[in-house]
Order: sequence, then C-alpha cells, then structure tokens
Amino acid sequence: MKTKGFEILAGFDIDWTCQYAYETNNKAKFIYKDIYEVTKDDIKPLYSEDAIKVLAGCAPCQPFSSYAFKNKKKDPNKYDLLYEFGRLVEEVQPDIVTMENVIQILNFKEKPVLQDFIDKLAFLDYNIDVNPVFCPDYGIPQTRKRLVLLASKIGEIKLIPPTHNKDHYITVRDVIGDLPPIAAGEIDKTDPLHRTIALTPINLQRIKATPYGGSWHDWPEDLILECHKKKEGKTYGSVYGRMEWDKPSPTMTTQCTGLGNGRFGHPVQDRAISVREAALLQTFPKVYKLFPNEKSVSITKASRYIGNAVPPKLGEVIAQSIIENVKKHTT
Repeated sequence: MKTKGFEILAGFDIDWTCQYAYETNNKAKFIYKDIYEVTKDDIKPLYSEDAIKVLAGCAPCQPFSSYAFKNKKKDPNKYDLLYEFGRLVEEVQPDIVTMENVIQILNFKEKPVLQDFIDKLAFLDYNIDVNPVFCPDYGIPQTRKRLVLLASKIGEIKLIPPTHNKDHYITVRDVIGDLPPIAAGEIDKTDPLHRTIALTPINLQRIKATPYGGSWHDWPEDLILECHKKKEGKTYGSVYGRMEWDKPSPTMTTQCTGLGNGRFGHPVQDRAISVREAALLQTFPKVYKLFPNEKSVSITKASRYIGNAVPPKLGEVIAQSIIENVKKHTT
C-alpha cells in the first residue's frame, strides 16, 4: 500500500499476533524477528536500488515512561533497544531515519540513550531534527506528548509546523460523539469493534457516581478504594475518570478500555470507552482491520495494539515532513 507517496515494504516485530493487522492494512511483509538478530542482510534487499530509503524505528516506550521512573527494575534490558536501532542505521545507511518515543526520554537519567543515538547519527553525517510534539497541535484528539526524531542525509530536515491551535483542537465530541450509545459489556450490532468491557456491580456504582469530567475524588466514601485513601494513592487523580466532550482525550494506553486505568470513562455513558472509540481517538480509520474476524475480538489484545501504536495521524505528519525534505533537496 502506498501512503503519502510511500511504499511500505516490511516491518519487524516480536509480537507475531500483529501479523494479520500489519500485512492486511499495509500490504507489506511482516517479519517475526528480534531486533537483536536483525542485520543489514535482512533490510537492504528490501529496498529498490534507486529509491529514497527510509528506516523507521520505535523502541518500546515503557522503560522511559513516568511509571518506569518510579519502578527502576521494570524492563531494564529494553533500555538497549534504541542502541540496536542505531546499529541497524549504521549498517544500512538509509537516506532518512525516523524514531518516535515518549517525551521523558529527553531527560532519562539511567543511560544517555537518546544522546548516544543522536551522536551516532551525527557521526554518520545525518542532518538531525528532534521535536517534542503535543499531539493536539497536529489534529490528533488526545493530549499525548511524544518525541519525534527525523534524520536525513539528503539535506536539512524539519518537522512540519503545527496544523492546529488550542482554539481548534480536535475533541472527543468531534471523534466519537456520533457513535451509538451502548452499555457496559455491550456490543453494537452494526460495529463489532464498538464493544466495551463489562463492569462489576461496584464499578457500575462508581461510574454512575462520577460526574461529567470527574473522577474517584467525587465519590462517596463507601465507594472509594482503600488504595486511594492512602497518601500515595491520592496522587492518581484521573483514574476512574470521565473524559470531557470538548477537550482532547487523555493518551491512549494499552489499557485504555479499562475504567480504572486512567480517565477512560465515557463522557456521559456509564462505561469505559469502547475499542472503536479508542481506535478513533488514536486516529485509526474505521476501515483499519485489527482481526480477521471482528465478531470475535479480544478487548485486551485490541487495546494493546491501539495503545502501542504511533497514532496514524502522527505517522502522516512525519511522512509529510520527509516528503518536504526530499522535495526541497532533490528538485
């Protein structure tokens, strides 16, 4: 499939369950292989000789997240995955490189992972642009903050300017406001991805006690979890929260369809957001196929796919930035 003028050739991953979605939507090859084992011999033959060669990588963000700062022992080996991507860049020497990760990688103290990657690119004579991105500035309806790195051997490269401002951000209402109402645990008859997790009786009471834009702080005492009554629990102010119609949503995570995992309650319906709503807020088009049979869907698995993804709209922004770089320096 060609997207924004690009021909997607292949992708490497160690989650084989992604194969169907990747190959079906991209019409490209899914290669099940650990990055530690991938070499230039796997990548170079995929490119046409006279093509502009682009290599995109995204090391798992969890080791660099705010949560990981509080849990230093979680995923320690994943710190090195960006070094492996740097190794592949050095071996393959593509014309253009792009990488996306959480904003916290800018201030990551355990290892100078990002700076080491930038230094390698500079040594290899790439022009480099590193950008903290607030996703609503680019028409993405969630308050996701990400770092986007672009590097080009063709010439100076820059991320395109923002396309939206705070007076014209895309909102939750804009994206999911017209979807049919459903109850917790229900599936929309016309859209099998518009399904939600069932709630226990106590959690149903909790969401009913949560006002518009509110959270567990608004509950009566008898509904509050014991962990939230402790000092450290009080800092998690948004869990069991409702989204607001006229604002962007919070960041879609791998647990974005769970009521207790963040501000993932529907603005007015007594439930967490559905798989379809999460996918739309992550800017997946409705035609995107996650499963071969969407009547039999794992909400947990779908949420993981959605939360782990770079928002497709952000991918378009990166693609347009690359196109501008190529046009400027080759025409």
